Amino acid sequence: MSDNKQYIQFLKSSFDKYYQTRNEAWEEFVHHCSVVSFSKEEVVKEQNTTERYFYFIIEGSVGLFLWKENNFVCLDFAFEGQFCSDYMSILTNESTPLQLRALENCRMLRMSKESYHKITHTPLGSVIRTVAAEASFIDKQLQQIDLLTKTAKQRYEVLLCQFPNIQNRISQSHIASYLGITPQSLSRIRREK
Repeated sequence: MSDNKQYIQFLKSSFDKYYQTRNEAWEEFVHHCSVVSFSKEEVVKEQNTTERYFYFIIEGSVGLFLWKENNFVCLDFAFEGQFCSDYMSILTNESTPLQLRALENCRMLRMSKESYHKITHTPLGSVIRTVAAEASFIDKQLQQIDLLTKTAKQRYEVLLCQFPNIQNRISQSHIASYLGITPQSLSRIRREK
């Protein structure tokens, strides 16, 4: 993907499953973006800082991490065709303990939080923001329900259904952290499949 028309179509096709809108909405979005790249394991947003950008992943994957005791715990993943940021920081305009890190080499559209707020206060942008927030809320609630009601093996199977090739793209330690288990437990689960 090398020009704006391709980015617009990619955004539209990624978002159409939630809400179908005209290309013009995505043209405005892309107009406010720059294309940025991050290397695998590069920090996109440092912990204890305020988020300055909103991202849409074109290629690669990103993880959202929280420092706990003596290492980072993976709270969430985002892949191509998904938005990512420290959204709590964007909404509160405050620093958070969350870190955003590239889990693979990434190419993303990046928009300043000021442009994001400007766009999402237009009528169409407001609808897009609401739909995206609602979809994200549902995903996080389902993740919490799974964590409390499913076994580690069942949570792993759900993760594989959501992200079919994840085991070949993301380190086993990050996957285990996301599932709330040790890497050794994940290895055991994988052997049993």
